[in-house]
Amino acid sequence: MSTRRGAVEVLEEGRSVIDEGAVIARVRAGEPEAYAELVRAHTAVALRAAVAFGAGSDAEDVVQSAFLKAYQSLGRFREGARFRPWLLRIVVNETRNTLRSAGRARELVGREASLLRPEPLIPESADPAVAAIAVERRTELVAALEELSEEQRTVVAYRYLLEMDEAETAQALGVARGTVKSRLSRALAKLGRVIGAEGR
Repeated sequence: MSTRRGAVEVLEEGRSVIDEGAVIARVRAGEPEAYAELVRAHTAVALRAAVAFGAGSDAEDVVQSAFLKAYQSLGRFREGARFRPWLLRIVVNETRNTLRSAGRARELVGREASLLRPEPLIPESADPAVAAIAVERRTELVAALEELSEEQRTVVAYRYLLEMDEAETAQALGVARGTVKSRLSRALAKLGRVIGAEGR
Protein backbone atom coordinates (compact mmCIF):
# COMPACT_ATOMS: atom_id res chain seq x y z
CA MET A 1 0.00 0.00 0.00
CA SER A 2 1.26 3.49 -0.76
CA THR A 3 0.22 6.98 0.25
CA ARG A 4 1.30 10.37 -1.01
CA ARG A 5 2.82 13.08 1.17
CA GLY A 6 3.38 16.12 -0.98
CA ALA A 7 5.70 15.09 -3.81
CA VAL A 8 7.08 12.12 -1.86
CA GLU A 9 5.66 8.61 -2.11
CA VAL A 10 5.58 6.71 1.16
CA LEU A 11 5.37 2.93 0.91
CA GLU A 12 4.56 0.42 3.58
CA GLU A 13 7.29 -2.17 3.54
CA GLY A 14 6.21 -4.94 5.87
CA ARG A 15 5.42 -2.99 9.02
CA SER A 16 7.82 -0.14 8.45
CA VAL A 17 7.13 2.90 6.29
CA ILE A 18 9.75 4.23 3.92
CA ASP A 19 9.97 7.72 2.51
CA GLU A 20 11.27 7.10 -1.00
CA GLY A 21 12.58 10.62 -1.46
CA ALA A 22 14.63 10.31 1.72
CA VAL A 23 15.95 6.88 0.72
CA ILE A 24 17.02 8.12 -2.72
CA ALA A 25 18.70 11.13 -1.10
CA ARG A 26 20.64 8.78 1.20
CA VAL A 27 21.81 6.68 -1.76
CA ARG A 28 22.88 9.79 -3.66
CA ALA A 29 24.72 11.01 -0.56
CA GLY A 30 26.91 7.91 -0.51
CA GLU A 31 24.86 5.34 1.39
CA PRO A 32 24.35 2.66 -1.30
CA GLU A 33 23.04 0.08 1.20
CA ALA A 34 19.88 2.22 1.59
CA TYR A 35 18.90 1.14 -1.94
CA ALA A 36 17.94 -2.26 -0.51
CA GLU A 37 14.85 -0.60 1.00
CA LEU A 38 13.63 0.34 -2.48
CA VAL A 39 14.42 -3.13 -3.80
CA ARG A 40 12.39 -4.79 -1.04
CA ALA A 41 9.47 -2.40 -1.52
CA HIS A 42 9.23 -2.86 -5.31
CA THR A 43 10.41 -6.39 -6.11
CA ALA A 44 6.93 -7.93 -6.21
CA VAL A 45 5.46 -5.39 -8.64
CA ALA A 46 8.64 -5.46 -10.75
CA LEU A 47 8.31 -9.25 -11.11
CA ARG A 48 4.64 -8.88 -12.08
CA ALA A 49 5.62 -6.33 -14.72
CA ALA A 50 8.34 -8.57 -16.14
CA VAL A 51 5.92 -11.51 -16.36
CA ALA A 52 3.15 -9.35 -17.83
CA PHE A 53 5.42 -8.22 -20.65
CA GLY A 54 6.69 -11.70 -21.49
CA ALA A 55 9.85 -12.38 -19.45
CA GLY A 56 8.59 -15.80 -18.34
CA SER A 57 11.32 -17.81 -16.65
CA ASP A 58 13.74 -14.89 -17.15
CA ALA A 59 11.65 -12.58 -14.95
CA GLU A 60 13.98 -12.68 -11.94
CA ASP A 61 17.05 -11.96 -14.10
CA VAL A 62 15.22 -9.12 -15.83
CA VAL A 63 14.20 -7.57 -12.50
CA GLN A 64 17.71 -7.89 -11.08
CA SER A 65 19.13 -6.20 -14.16
CA ALA A 66 16.46 -3.48 -14.01
CA PHE A 67 17.23 -2.70 -10.36
CA LEU A 68 20.92 -2.46 -11.23
CA LYS A 69 20.21 -0.08 -14.13
CA ALA A 70 17.89 1.99 -11.95
CA TYR A 71 20.60 2.24 -9.30
CA GLN A 72 23.16 3.33 -11.88
CA SER A 73 20.71 5.94 -13.22
CA LEU A 74 19.61 7.41 -9.87
CA GLY A 75 21.62 10.54 -10.63
CA ARG A 76 19.17 11.24 -13.47
CA PHE A 77 16.05 10.46 -11.41
CA ARG A 78 13.91 13.59 -11.19
CA GLU A 79 13.45 14.76 -7.61
CA GLY A 80 9.81 14.61 -6.52
CA ALA A 81 8.86 12.01 -9.16
CA ARG A 82 7.45 8.64 -8.20
CA PHE A 83 9.98 5.83 -8.17
CA ARG A 84 7.65 2.93 -9.04
CA PRO A 85 6.58 4.03 -12.56
CA TRP A 86 10.15 5.05 -13.36
CA LEU A 87 11.41 1.62 -12.26
CA LEU A 88 8.66 -0.24 -14.11
CA ARG A 89 9.52 1.57 -17.32
CA ILE A 90 13.07 0.23 -16.92
CA VAL A 91 11.70 -3.27 -16.18
CA VAL A 92 9.53 -3.21 -19.32
CA ASN A 93 12.42 -1.98 -21.49
CA GLU A 94 14.73 -4.60 -20.01
CA THR A 95 12.10 -7.30 -20.66
CA ARG A 96 11.81 -6.25 -24.30
CA ASN A 97 15.58 -6.18 -24.70
CA THR A 98 15.85 -9.65 -23.18
CA LEU A 99 13.18 -11.02 -25.51
CA ARG A 100 14.81 -9.44 -28.54
CA SER A 101 18.28 -10.69 -27.68
CA ALA A 102 16.98 -14.18 -27.00
CA GLY A 103 14.94 -14.13 -30.21
CA ARG A 104 11.83 -15.32 -28.39
CA ALA A 105 8.73 -13.30 -29.17
CA ARG A 106 6.11 -14.82 -26.89
CA GLU A 107 2.44 -14.75 -27.82
CA LEU A 108 0.21 -12.45 -25.77
CA VAL A 109 -2.00 -15.38 -24.85
CA GLY A 110 0.92 -17.03 -23.06
CA ARG A 111 1.82 -13.80 -21.29
CA GLU A 112 -1.69 -13.13 -20.08
CA ALA A 113 -2.32 -16.75 -19.13
CA SER A 114 0.66 -16.67 -16.78
CA LEU A 115 -0.98 -13.78 -14.93
CA LEU A 116 -4.31 -15.51 -14.45
CA ARG A 117 -4.82 -17.04 -11.06
CA PRO A 118 -4.82 -20.83 -11.00
CA GLU A 119 -8.17 -22.48 -10.68
CA PRO A 120 -9.15 -23.10 -7.05
CA LEU A 121 -9.14 -26.72 -5.95
CA ILE A 122 -12.69 -26.26 -4.68
CA PRO A 123 -14.64 -23.91 -6.93
CA GLU A 124 -16.54 -21.06 -5.27
CA SER A 125 -19.70 -22.34 -6.83
CA ALA A 126 -20.78 -25.93 -6.42
CA ASP A 127 -22.37 -25.63 -9.85
CA PRO A 128 -19.82 -26.83 -12.46
CA ALA A 129 -21.69 -24.90 -15.18
CA VAL A 130 -21.02 -21.59 -13.35
CA ALA A 131 -17.33 -22.47 -12.99
CA ALA A 132 -17.11 -23.38 -16.68
CA ILE A 133 -18.66 -20.03 -17.69
CA ALA A 134 -16.10 -18.14 -15.55
CA VAL A 135 -13.22 -19.97 -17.26
CA GLU A 136 -14.76 -19.31 -20.68
CA ARG A 137 -15.07 -15.58 -19.94
CA ARG A 138 -11.43 -15.34 -18.86
CA THR A 139 -10.37 -17.17 -22.02
CA GLU A 140 -12.42 -14.71 -24.12
CA LEU A 141 -10.77 -11.75 -22.37
CA VAL A 142 -7.26 -13.11 -22.98
CA ALA A 143 -8.09 -13.70 -26.66
CA ALA A 144 -9.59 -10.19 -26.93
CA LEU A 145 -6.42 -8.62 -25.49
CA GLU A 146 -4.52 -10.19 -28.37
CA GLU A 147 -6.58 -8.06 -30.77
CA LEU A 148 -5.24 -4.81 -29.27
CA SER A 149 -2.24 -2.95 -30.62
CA GLU A 150 0.99 -3.14 -28.60
CA GLU A 151 0.38 0.46 -27.45
CA GLN A 152 -3.13 -0.41 -26.25
CA ARG A 153 -2.05 -3.65 -24.52
CA THR A 154 0.70 -1.73 -22.73
CA VAL A 155 -1.63 0.91 -21.31
CA VAL A 156 -4.13 -1.77 -20.22
CA ALA A 157 -1.34 -3.76 -18.56
CA TYR A 158 -0.07 -0.76 -16.60
CA ARG A 159 -3.52 0.36 -15.46
CA TYR A 160 -5.16 -2.97 -14.70
CA LEU A 161 -2.57 -5.76 -14.43
CA LEU A 162 -0.06 -3.64 -12.50
CA GLU A 163 -2.76 -1.51 -10.83
CA MET A 164 -1.04 1.80 -11.53
CA ASP A 165 -3.03 5.02 -11.33
CA GLU A 166 -3.35 7.41 -14.25
CA ALA A 167 -0.43 9.61 -13.20
CA GLU A 168 1.90 6.63 -12.68
CA THR A 169 0.86 5.15 -16.02
CA ALA A 170 1.58 8.46 -17.75
CA GLN A 171 5.01 8.67 -16.09
CA ALA A 172 5.86 5.05 -16.96
CA LEU A 173 4.87 5.56 -20.60
CA GLY A 174 6.44 9.01 -20.83
CA VAL A 175 3.22 10.57 -22.10
CA ALA A 176 0.63 13.08 -20.86
CA ARG A 177 -2.27 11.93 -18.67
CA GLY A 178 -4.67 12.89 -21.47
CA THR A 179 -2.86 10.47 -23.77
CA VAL A 180 -3.28 7.69 -21.20
CA LYS A 181 -7.02 8.44 -21.03
CA SER A 182 -7.47 8.42 -24.80
CA ARG A 183 -5.39 5.24 -25.32
CA LEU A 184 -7.23 3.50 -22.53
CA SER A 185 -10.61 4.62 -23.84
CA ARG A 186 -9.81 3.29 -27.32
CA ALA A 187 -8.42 0.03 -25.89
CA LEU A 188 -11.47 -0.60 -23.70
CA ALA A 189 -13.85 0.27 -26.55
CA LYS A 190 -12.05 -2.21 -28.82
CA LEU A 191 -12.10 -4.87 -26.11
CA GLY A 192 -15.84 -4.32 -25.75
CA ARG A 193 -16.39 -4.68 -29.49
CA VAL A 194 -14.23 -7.81 -29.75
CA ILE A 195 -15.86 -9.49 -26.76
CA GLY A 196 -19.31 -8.45 -27.99
CA ALA A 197 -18.62 -9.89 -31.45
CA GLU A 198 -17.40 -13.16 -29.96
CA GLY A 199 -20.52 -13.43 -27.82
CA ARG A 200 -22.85 -13.21 -30.83
